[in-house]
Amino acid sequence: MRMIHKYNLASTESPSNRTRADDVYEKIKNEISEFRLIPGDHFTESEISKRFNVSRTPVRQALFRLQSEGYVQVQFRAGWRVQPFDFDIFEQLYDLRMVLEVAAVRRLCDQDRRVDLARLSSLQQIWLVPASERCTDGLQVASWDEQFHTTLVEASGNNEMARMHKDVTARIRIIRRLDFTKTDRITTTYTEHSEILREILRGKSEEAILLLCAHIEASQKEVQKITLHQIQLARKQGLGLVET
Repeated sequence: MRMIHKYNLASTESPSNRTRADDVYEKIKNEISEFRLIPGDHFTESEISKRFNVSRTPVRQALFRLQSEGYVQVQFRAGWRVQPFDFDIFEQLYDLRMVLEVAAVRRLCDQDRRVDLARLSSLQQIWLVPASERCTDGLQVASWDEQFHTTLVEASGNNEMARMHKDVTARIRIIRRLDFTKTDRITTTYTEHSEILREILRGKSEEAILLLCAHIEASQKEVQKITLHQIQLARKQGLGLVET
């Protein structure tokens, strides 16, 4: 058993509206996102309960929530399993993401559409800044990156597109955040986002779409490469929470 991480949730200070299951959910999700729980790893509710010093009820609630989001699978009479990465599914999700974002950009650049260009002002304050003022915190930039793309779709004025895009964004978040573990990718994202945003503000849809598609395709390739490397490294170093 690889039992190297132990948490005492009883001592964790939580907002009054949070539950013990919420805390367990965040802890397990972080373990998966940081590859301390490796795709394919097996574990039981009792093991998680002991590790986090909580009863099995909040553990079970957290795990069913994670299952609904595609992070884990329940194994009949065999506990739980971290969902293996299926890059075919991620490729399909990235394809859908691109379709939605391209449609959003077309709407934003179409003067006859009822869109909310004012919402793009918040993006300008983040991405259209001098190089000396750019953020270098990978976690922060990852959050802003997600906000950039969701804002483009939401500002397009199609609520159903925004709803679908939000779902896709949540499902690819686990690997997409890895794109910002390298400094050069942070720099590249700033450059590409600023170029896309400027073309949208000019109403140049085709130029913006070309830049957007290239940006998404490059990010997809990068996160797949990093994900494979991280999984191999974690298995080699034995960083999983439990042993398969």
